[in-house]
Amino acid sequence: MAISFNNCSTFMICIILLLPAFSFGTENYFSKATFYKTSDGKGTPTGACGYGEHGRYVNDGLVTAASWKLYKNGAGCGACYQVRCKDEALCSNEGVKVVVTDSGEGPGIDFILSSDAFAKMAYHPKVAHKLFPKGVVDVDYKRVSCKYGNLKIKINEHSNYHGYLALFLFNNGGYADIIAIEIYDVKSYKWIPMRRSYGAVFDLANPPKGDLKIKIQIKEGEKTKWIHSDKTVIPNYWKPGSIYETDIQIP
Repeated sequence: MAISFNNCSTFMICIILLLPAFSFGTENYFSKATFYKTSDGKGTPTGACGYGEHGRYVNDGLVTAASWKLYKNGAGCGACYQVRCKDEALCSNEGVKVVVTDSGEGPGIDFILSSDAFAKMAYHPKVAHKLFPKGVVDVDYKRVSCKYGNLKIKINEHSNYHGYLALFLFNNGGYADIIAIEIYDVKSYKWIPMRRSYGAVFDLANPPKGDLKIKIQIKEGEKTKWIHSDKTVIPNYWKPGSIYETDIQIP
């Protein structure tokens, strides 16, 4: 429906009315959250996103396993959410910002938080211990930007130089999900699609030799686009376990 500025008392009032419609990631949803029951409360290094130990300590350990609808078959890995519990006697209005590093759910539960993240929802550290006996708490949540720097690539430890390349991206700091990755073959002048192996991990058998460039397809809402760098992202003699920083940022 068209809105005429003539029907608004001032231009500023019109802007205020229109702003929510143009703000992505501001909508709140209602759900439930619980916490990891592992001994250290950080989940497992075999999380469904494939981040390994990185997935337990990223964002200062404020991480979560997400339900299937938020995990999105791995495309939701690395997304950030602001999660607030609804117990007014114990919980803060700010809540906690968490990063998706795993997949898991229960009846009506969209978030399995690290114990540090679960405690962070309390209005004060001294009352955080009162949240844990509840086991499951009502929450509201919304997608937020992680606000990282440049996108980084980690070569999976199971990779084999020039025989098999597996990697995952992290520091995908915006509202967008990474849904596809392609690698450029300088000999054939072609982009080669990688396969999503699982979670955030993409792989390719017999990858091209030489310095490698990558192209990333992202999706924000219903819109998709490709982003890439003209610079080399992965050097010729890459090694399993290595981390390479790109000059790409996902806003």
